[in-house]
Amino acid sequence: MTSVTLLAAAQKSADVTDWAARIGWLVGLALFVVLVYWLMREGWKWRGTLQGDLPDLPHAPEHPGEPRLTMSGRYHGSTTAGQWLDRIVAHGLGTRSRAELTLTDAGLDVVRPGATDFFVPAARLRGARLDKGIAGKVLTEGGLLVVTWEHGGRLIDSGFRSDRAAEHPRWVEALTTMTETNTTEGAER
Repeated sequence: MTSVTLLAAAQKSADVTDWAARIGWLVGLALFVVLVYWLMREGWKWRGTLQGDLPDLPHAPEHPGEPRLTMSGRYHGSTTAGQWLDRIVAHGLGTRSRAELTLTDAGLDVVRPGATDFFVPAARLRGARLDKGIAGKVLTEGGLLVVTWEHGGRLIDSGFRSDRAAEHPRWVEALTTMTETNTTEGAER
């Protein structure tokens, strides 16, 4: 055999793509993604069921009084107090949304377009602080206003971020003053 014949025999066309195997892998990947999404959704619903003992959220009174402070921004979620990753999802508290906060002598009114509104009576407020994270949302140090309140025998931390973060310290001061006043009045009775 000549070298030309050997060279011609060695040349071979490229392998053709096996489309059936490739489509099978893509369908398998799509099914895996759907399964993971379904499991996450079931976990969210299961967490809501576990927190089913939490009573319905209070609604704002008809005449809450004059606003002390107002704020527009974002609601980032609620957690068990002191446990910034233990998200509370019952009654829509786990849903992130825009929020309008109004602080009056009656309490804290949280209006959330597209989500469940709630009201925290002044007697249930337990404090406020600046923090950097809650329920999977991490911001810069002091970038989050965290309000601690009691509901159904549980202490809850709710995280808010104002459109103007410079107003957070005023909110902490006002909520702390309100909490101390309520505690002092409760002790005198």
